[in-house]
Amino acid sequence: MTVRFAVVGTPGDRRVTLFRDAVVARGLAEPHVVPWQDVLAGREISVPEGTLLRIDSPGEDARADELLRGPGDPARAGGGAAWYASFCAGLDRVAAIPGVRLLGDVGEIKVMFDKRRCHAVLAAAGVPVPEAFEARSYDGLREEMARRGWQRVFVKPAHGSSASGVIAFQTHGSRVHAVTSAVWLDGVLCNSLQVRTVTEEAEVRRLVNVLAPGGLHVERWFPKAMTGGRAFDLRVVTVAGRPTHAVVRTSRFPMTNLHLGGRAGRPRCRTPEGRAVGAGAGGVRRCGTVLSAEFEYGGST
Repeated sequence: MTVRFAVVGTPGDRRVTLFRDAVVARGLAEPHVVPWQDVLAGREISVPEGTLLRIDSPGEDARADELLRGPGDPARAGGGAAWYASFCAGLDRVAAIPGVRLLGDVGEIKVMFDKRRCHAVLAAAGVPVPEAFEARSYDGLREEMARRGWQRVFVKPAHGSSASGVIAFQTHGSRVHAVTSAVWLDGVLCNSLQVRTVTEEAEVRRLVNVLAPGGLHVERWFPKAMTGGRAFDLRVVTVAGRPTHAVVRTSRFPMTNLHLGGRAGRPRCRTPEGRAVGAGAGGVRRCGTVLSAEFEYGGST
């Protein structure tokens, strides 16, 4: 039996291209590409019967972004609620394609693209997550922080990725301190590659209130561990409950995203007895609890 793959994505996008290269490298037929534009515009979708169908991100396709959340600068922050509703409708269309086997669960994908739902699912499964609440305005944010006795939070749009619209926010009496990559361009709040600090409450209020209509997921901010004067976090991919890939990201800012100046490396872990277990997810898996780690960096990403 010949295995056939297809992918829902943006033709020419890096993710689609890498998937195509991996499939062809295994001696298999080139994957059939279903453009997100066709899915979102309601055009007819045709996929050979028996195909294994991968669902990938719409990527940075400006037309797909317009179909997802309406016209405007693709770099703008906000509009996540409209984006999510359109994306879920598109997922339902993909799930209805006859005769194919989906490689991802549509219901789980919907959960992953809603930070509030994802947080609730993880908490219900016993996975440690920061305490959180939902905010609808700057005043509501401050009131709930005061009620809980919190001074540091991450304010995140409920739907989004790559730190889009994220604000690392802290208060001390009447003083405020916010770190974000969102900037105003011709009156529109847009994402940028530069992280900035805001200490004027009026500006923080404006930022939060512009993002609030799409829903805000607010998490208690716990300081990250430090190495070499840089904060770091560890990202681990698991397949069927087994760690397969691990990467450490470090940054001078609260957000460690690589496009915002973060650096990626591989963890070198040590067991409680001091025994080195090597780099990557294999080391994390064998170590269990990592009490110390060294980091290998490649490039200056």
